[in-house]
Amino acid sequence: MSHESNRPVDWETLVTQNENRLYRAALAILGDPQEAEDAVQDAFVRFLERAPEHMENAGAWLMRVLMNGCKSRLRLAWRRVGPLPDTLAAPGPEEREDLEELFSLPPGDRAVIHLHYYEGWSTDEIAQMLGQRPGTVRSRLSRSRERLRRLLEKE
Repeated sequence: MSHESNRPVDWETLVTQNENRLYRAALAILGDPQEAEDAVQDAFVRFLERAPEHMENAGAWLMRVLMNGCKSRLRLAWRRVGPLPDTLAAPGPEEREDLEELFSLPPGDRAVIHLHYYEGWSTDEIAQMLGQRPGTVRSRLSRSRERLRRLLEKE
């Protein structure tokens, strides 16, 4: 992808194809709709400023930048994730329950669960995005699945 002549067409396609999934990932991690919107906007700004001219998967690059931005936002402010916000874009009742259970996990665990199960990334891809070892990602997934299983059994 070039930053020159084909940028306007590519840019519009890039935004259209990625903004909803980036927003949902950011919301799953940050728990706040406004913070999620800001994180997505920051990821797109970073793309304009710093993306390599040629890349295989711009969506993966954006997701990696978004994950790093979400981690930074979580480090910068004390966060207390409460119930799922009512402003989440039209989830069905079952999806809403899944997301509320996801919100009960620590942010790092929410990130790997979301990227693996909602976005379909492999543990190796997630490890690369988050700057972690694949074994760490697999461990987080396993621990998170067990915690979610226990939460579901209580209900």
